[in-house]
Amino acid sequence: MPPRRPRSPGEPGYFATPLPRVLAHRGLALGVPENTLASFEKAAAAGVDYIETDVNASADGVAIASHDPTLERLVGRPERIADLTLAELVEIDLGGGVTFVTLADVLAAHPGIRFNIDIKAEDVAGPAAQAIIDAGATDRVLITSFSSRRRRATVDRLPGVAASASAAEFVPALIFAKLGLAPAVRFVLRRVDAVQIPLTIFGLHTTTPRMVRRLHAAGVEVHVWTINDVEVARALLDRGVDGIVTDRADLMLPLAAGYR
Repeated sequence: MPPRRPRSPGEPGYFATPLPRVLAHRGLALGVPENTLASFEKAAAAGVDYIETDVNASADGVAIASHDPTLERLVGRPERIADLTLAELVEIDLGGGVTFVTLADVLAAHPGIRFNIDIKAEDVAGPAAQAIIDAGATDRVLITSFSSRRRRATVDRLPGVAASASAAEFVPALIFAKLGLAPAVRFVLRRVDAVQIPLTIFGLHTTTPRMVRRLHAAGVEVHVWTINDVEVARALLDRGVDGIVTDRADLMLPLAAGYR
């Protein structure tokens, strides 16, 4: 694999661990609710170095670990997280007595874990950044979002933090890479450290060996989501993919160890 983009002293240590990376998607939600202290504890106990989580903001401006903006999928209620205070959210049983958790508490509970944080709404950019600053965790988080605007709003508050591409950045990068336009790929991805992508976008394969090489040549890591089949993950690692985002970190950790 071509070397990653050179880093100057003081840049983030998010990428300091050996490749390939296993990112526990919303923790390890086996028998426990996703994006909770319980799922994060299961992931940590399995031995992960990386946990992926999502954040939305409560009505009182606290960054809450949650993928969905509403309670509909989680507990069958129509309310929006943005309309409930932290005090109200922590009274909600997500299953087995487990409830919502703040990003601040997540970072405090797992000081040795690196976190991949997906910014799900513009109003959570400030609260998420502040939680990261207060935890002294800038060097162990990566900020991502489907929206470039949301990602930038967070990253601008966290000098030196690692980041991955939004959909609006990766799609043109994918097309330029397919066409072999290396300078254009580098330009589009110049502000990010990684691309975190599905196997296909608009019918285009994102992880052919040639595509992985061309993305590496642009100085970014390639992480693929959400991969729960060991044989699919093995094929991706054989192509040089740097990270597997998975609901089954327990299965992927032994596989990744064999590639180090």
